[in-house]
Order: sequence, then C-alpha cells, then structure tokens
Amino acid sequence: MPKSIRITHDFELLLDEAARALGKSQSEFIREAVLEKCRKVLRPRLSESLAPFIGRVASQGGRGRSTGVEFKRALTKKNTRRF
Repeated sequence: MPKSIRITHDFELLLDEAARALGKSQSEFIREAVLEKCRKVLRPRLSESLAPFIGRVASQGGRGRSTGVEFKRALTKKNTRRF
C-alpha cells in the first residue's frame, strides 16, 4: 500500500546522496531503513530470548561467589577518587 511523507529539501539531498552511495533508489533505501527500524523496535526483550536457557546452567560457585562483594568494593574505590 503506498504511503506518502513530507521531507525538507535538506533531507531530500541527504537521502539522495545516501541512496546513490549504496547504489539504490530512494524508495529502496527508505523501505530498508524503515524495515530495519521496525525490527529493532519490535525485537523481543533479552530476557524473553534467553528464557529457554535461564536456570539451565549448573554451577559449583567458585570464583563467582564473591563478585558482589568485589563489585561493591570497586564502586566504593571509584567514588572516593578525586579528580
């Protein structure tokens, strides 16, 4: 279904230059840009993508046990520095 948009003259020049740089028509360039933006906006949240894997890894702890303590120490050290 055809759509119509209004753009400024400067935008038209920029669009033309970008499309020509890629060897595409303005319409093709716009279609691809809009499709890419739609996919980016509508992609699933990371937690949804990782849902099948969350809680599946068994760990014995090890070095990861004290990461919270070390992270807090690093933040405290960083905040006490004077520039």
